Amino acid sequence: MMRLVLLLLIAAPLFASAQPQAWAPTRPVELVVGVSPGGGIDRTARMVQRIMQDKRLVAAPLNVINKPGGGGTISQTYLNQHPGDAHYLVITATSLLTNHIIGRTPIGHPHFTPVAMLYDEYLGFAVNSDSPIQSGRALLDALKKPESLPIGIATSAGNTNHIGAALLAKAAGVEPKRLKVVVFGSGGESLTALLGGHVGLVVTPSANLIGPMQNGRIRVLGVAAPQRIAGPLASVPTWTEQGIDAVVANWRPVIGAKGWSPAQVAYWEEVFSRLVASEEWKAEIGRTGGVPHFMRSQALGAFFEAEHARFRSILTDLGLAK
Repeated sequence: MMRLVLLLLIAAPLFASAQPQAWAPTRPVELVVGVSPGGGIDRTARMVQRIMQDKRLVAAPLNVINKPGGGGTISQTYLNQHPGDAHYLVITATSLLTNHIIGRTPIGHPHFTPVAMLYDEYLGFAVNSDSPIQSGRALLDALKKPESLPIGIATSAGNTNHIGAALLAKAAGVEPKRLKVVVFGSGGESLTALLGGHVGLVVTPSANLIGPMQNGRIRVLGVAAPQRIAGPLASVPTWTEQGIDAVVANWRPVIGAKGWSPAQVAYWEEVFSRLVASEEWKAEIGRTGGVPHFMRSQALGAFFEAEHARFRSILTDLGLAK
């Protein structure tokens, strides 16, 4: 018995050293976003910052850092200047995949550490309230003459808004390359163009449509969600309900630089799981038309792979894949 006790005492330090060491931030954390203040991703980051600080989910200070430009590529390049450092996180969107597919940047999702998925923001398709297009089916008919229906999207060709328009074109039996797409600097600009009669359709994250829809200025014909979105958009039918296979979200994931340790991933997975479980978070997401969709690191990595293949197929149809 004494020999057994001695062996256990000798082995204890070796066993302890083999266990993963806990990690926590030791200095301020940067929540980096690739858009200017006021954009959708920026609003998400500031919501994360506020709730985490209010609920004291992280002991270290949290700072939102804006690195706009290049459709998010500048923020991602900045992130990769800090390999293995979990004090830097980027809140991003589908541009993480689409920018790489269309050749805007040589870096893509394999060059980062997937951390967590926060929620989905599905696309809405809207026309001016004075438009003769009264329904989703009428929109498909209008798309059969794409030159007569300019479509407004925000920020860049090849993004999720463009992909959503392409899915509708395919459902209408129209070659996606024939779409007359007009790119604006923001979702707000595209809506202004719609209200001014400069475009006939806008495809944008559904949260952008809530205000003008409630004011009666636009008509939302459909959302590219698998089921109806609760809250202000509950009256808007999905494309699936209308017999059209068009489901696409501008999701909101969190990524880190390459080289994170398992302990760093585990720390942030737990923090974000507690964030999305809070009533404050659920209320904010519901108010803006978001749909909960939490995923941890491993599941998020597999999700990126599947979405990359799907987006590549659609962007190839648009003639944009490199």
